[in-house]
Amino acid sequence: MTNDLIDNEEIQIFRDMVLRFLEQEIIPHYDGWEKNHHMPREVWNTLGSAGILLVDMPEKYGAAGASFDVCQMIQEEMCRLGLHGLATGYNIHANIVAPYILNIATEEQKDRWLPPMVSGEVITALAMTEPGAGSDVAGMRTQAVKDGDSYILNGSKTFITNGNMANMIVVCAKTDLKAGAKGISLFLVDTSLPGFSRGKPIEKIGQHSSDTAELFFADMRLPADALLGEEGKGFTYLMQELPRERLGCAVQAIGHAQGALDLTVDYVTQRKAFGQSVGQFQNTRFKLAECLTELELCRAMLEKHMSKYKQDKMTVTDAAMLKLAATEMQLKMVNECLQLFGGYGYTDEYPISRFYRDARVQTIYAGSSEIMKEVIARSILGR
Repeated sequence: MTNDLIDNEEIQIFRDMVLRFLEQEIIPHYDGWEKNHHMPREVWNTLGSAGILLVDMPEKYGAAGASFDVCQMIQEEMCRLGLHGLATGYNIHANIVAPYILNIATEEQKDRWLPPMVSGEVITALAMTEPGAGSDVAGMRTQAVKDGDSYILNGSKTFITNGNMANMIVVCAKTDLKAGAKGISLFLVDTSLPGFSRGKPIEKIGQHSSDTAELFFADMRLPADALLGEEGKGFTYLMQELPRERLGCAVQAIGHAQGALDLTVDYVTQRKAFGQSVGQFQNTRFKLAECLTELELCRAMLEKHMSKYKQDKMTVTDAAMLKLAATEMQLKMVNECLQLFGGYGYTDEYPISRFYRDARVQTIYAGSSEIMKEVIARSILGR
């Protein structure tokens, strides 16, 4: 049996399991969570019990030891089913923070954090963005000052996914204010320590059940072993791990766009107007043809770059092009699909309206489309 067949069989087994779990444990409650703008803490424990968290981490930490493709498939299926808020939190915890720890942390740090992350006992977040810095990572003001065997952390972060419930947060902070990007370090911050606080949950246009927070650090004393990797190498680590984060955004975009297309095909097939189904009108047929074509182009691009990622050949520019193409396609496609629903698409009664709201942030977080274009342009023209 070839590796491709083994991988495909593994993905199908996990997909069947994930779909059963989502249909039984998540979908019946999800509308309520969206209306309440809150997803219960217990959901993470349920995800952990089902073996869905950190599936591609090594078995010695309690994970499944599955392939990278399985982790991406879970996000894609969540988004296809309209669970984008859940997928965003999952992406941060399982697809972003976990690799930071696996690739950079000491064995002691891995043993401390990865097993409870697998079980859902510990929820994690990544804190880069600040109120005054936005996409300018090098311009951050949060500072960690060495004090004997400890660091004193002061500053704030905003728009942090999983921030309200996180037990541990990977925090980016300046350890050398004069060194620019070379003065950034990463810390594994235990949120139970004194000096940490959270603002009220941030209300958003979409992904209402997704936990988004503002975080504050006031003379927070961190032990020396909270440092992740080497001091001053934080920006290097961010550049090393950002491609996977942006690849995850593309996976979500493609799953979400597929879900929107599925909803729309079903609707226009059943909806009647002027004596025929809406799907029989040429405009509808041409719009859907365009949507499917653009979706498949992005899917081909995703497959290409996922292959490069697994060979450790995916560049920062590759990730930027993929995120730019997939998320812009997602926004355009969901907009076209909503239009085909007519007035019904603008009501909460039809799920396409949530697809529309949830998609909007995809071209903003993990690097906006404008930043992606700048990254790509630099690879062509230099600075």
